[in-house]
Amino acid sequence: MEVERVQALAYGVLKELPVQFVRPANERPENSKALEGVKVPVISMSQPDDVLVKEMSKACTEWGFFLLTDHGFPSSLIHQLQVVGEEFFNLPQEEREKYANDPSAGKFDGYGTKMTKNHDEKVEWLDYFFHHIWPPAKINYAIWPQSPPAYKEVNEEYSKEVLRVTDKVLELLSEGLGLEGKTMKSILGGDEMELEMKINMYPPCPQPELALGVEPHTDMSAITILVPNDVPGLQVWKDDHWVAVDYVPNSLLFHIGDQIEVISNGKYKSVLHRSVVNKERKRMSWAVFCCPPTESVIGPIPLLANDENPAKFSTKTYGEFRYRKFNKLPQ
Repeated sequence: MEVERVQALAYGVLKELPVQFVRPANERPENSKALEGVKVPVISMSQPDDVLVKEMSKACTEWGFFLLTDHGFPSSLIHQLQVVGEEFFNLPQEEREKYANDPSAGKFDGYGTKMTKNHDEKVEWLDYFFHHIWPPAKINYAIWPQSPPAYKEVNEEYSKEVLRVTDKVLELLSEGLGLEGKTMKSILGGDEMELEMKINMYPPCPQPELALGVEPHTDMSAITILVPNDVPGLQVWKDDHWVAVDYVPNSLLFHIGDQIEVISNGKYKSVLHRSVVNKERKRMSWAVFCCPPTESVIGPIPLLANDENPAKFSTKTYGEFRYRKFNKLPQ
């Protein structure tokens, strides 16, 4: 079945948004404007560990989200990641289609357009490219773009940096809960923890006030590490308002996902967020989802659940959690 790509729609002669992209009135950005100028947590990795533990714990408890600076990623590597991702989306349509995925057949890696409809029959203004970058046993190089030629090398280098920083952040988050530093990484599969890369491509939209790039959701991952281009669009939910996240060059945007919320028994929040789109410019972001292996059993850490603070979540495999989330079933 041929899928209609949002990028092809956007760069055609579209003057008006097709009806399937028009959100219900209460979801439209024009009717749910984000607060501007609210400062989201920005944390510098250059600080001593005891300060980092306090700052990260506070950010994850109050927001479920923070920007990380001084993280040690070479700025040239972030730039290269963005260049090779953009080059893929600049390929002719027939070239991109060689990498098309088929979620209905269980093939999620590759080039896709999220056409899964919600109960309102609405879809998002988004094309994407998705693939595993860790561990090696999960990587299918056959689906990685052959063009541009540097794509493989850049993504492999990027995965090493993500692993390094993720290990440190998980250690600090564990300590923020009064646990041993290795606890969280161990629960999430240790060296078998999976990293999934998703390049989000939001083309210019003729009526951005009516559409969403991504509808409000929490990530089912443990942590999501996001690098955007300089076109704003990410908004996070805080104190009954959408808050616009400003672009900070060379920062990493950390989202706490559902698995950390479960493990911490609700102390750390899985952040509700959405993405809005732009009339004149394309927005892109590079998200790495850090997830436990499918068979990992995830539940509240017993030390964090007691008579005064009972377990708020059930314990199940990540595979079962994912199935329920995809199919909008209660957890």
